[in-house]
Amino acid sequence: MNNAIRVGNLFGIPFYINPSWFLVLGLVTWSYSSSLATQFPQLGGGLPLLLGLITALLLFGSVVAHELGHSFVAIRQNINVKSITLFIFGGLANLERESETPAEAFWVAIAGPIVSFVLFVIAATIGYATAASGPLGAILALLAYVNLSLALFNLIPGLPLDGGNILKAIVWKITGKSYRGVVVASRVGQIFGWIAIASGLIPLLLLGSFVNFWNLLIGFFLLQNAGSAVQFARVQERLTGLTAADVVNNDSPIVTANLSLRDFADQQLFNAQQYRRFLVTDDEGQLLGAISVDDLRTIPNILWAETSVVEVMKPIEQSTTVQSDQPLLEVVRLLETQKLSALTVISNNGFLVGILEKAAIINLLRNKVQTNFA
Repeated sequence: MNNAIRVGNLFGIPFYINPSWFLVLGLVTWSYSSSLATQFPQLGGGLPLLLGLITALLLFGSVVAHELGHSFVAIRQNINVKSITLFIFGGLANLERESETPAEAFWVAIAGPIVSFVLFVIAATIGYATAASGPLGAILALLAYVNLSLALFNLIPGLPLDGGNILKAIVWKITGKSYRGVVVASRVGQIFGWIAIASGLIPLLLLGSFVNFWNLLIGFFLLQNAGSAVQFARVQERLTGLTAADVVNNDSPIVTANLSLRDFADQQLFNAQQYRRFLVTDDEGQLLGAISVDDLRTIPNILWAETSVVEVMKPIEQSTTVQSDQPLLEVVRLLETQKLSALTVISNNGFLVGILEKAAIINLLRNKVQTNFA
């Protein structure tokens, strides 16, 4: 989704369109305009094509409304919605984090299908109440059908579908472990993925028919995303119970504030060549800031002996520090979302614990995998 095009905001949420969406828009427009032209020959000129385009946009509007349903419930739980993206298989609301409880996760998951079902009822009611016929009646009937299908399809109990997230929340509630729910829902998602692939391959191989080719694409989509969810769940399982303090580098680059730049250069730089940045503490271990090798260049060499580290150091951004008792899973998410390679770990009273490097977490996971197979 990295090549998605930002087209604006929806209620303050960044809205993107993947280039694959334009292909589907064109196919839906052409397909339904042809259907309208066949059903209603009296439609002349480019009117069927225009109505086909309007219908396609209404259908995608239904997908957006579905994703907004998820988003609004997430926002009520103080979860930031990073973006909504339309792509070939529908839509995706990208949430900053998952819900804190199974009940909250359940409501975020089911909100989308509820919105789709409500849109189905609205379209069907308008069509019935107005006794709409002709092209308008056909469009309303299609909107009702698509929204009902969207609600029911997404209720399939396998990740990455909404039903999978509902199942995950239920298993999470029963077991008390969210990653258990992810594993179960992902496995079910993989089963449905293979079923979809089989339903697409059988007509193709036996009859040479592409009638279920879309099922084939959906199946691969389900397999890929469910597999990724399982892998992440395994990471969650291995990191559960660990905190930031458990992965702190025992040889973290730390200097005291009253150290002169000359002593800093002599004692630290030549003994720790791999580090370019050092954390600065007072004599009691309270974190004050950081100094880098490049900062030395701002002071002439002849002044190094009479200039202390505290005079040159720079403050540390709050976003790059974590508490020592912070769950390691949250730390991993922070590293990924902010694209950082390391974080500064401090205790609750502000004392420095050390540096946590992304590589240390990777090594920890690798060691746990080797231990499991030993």
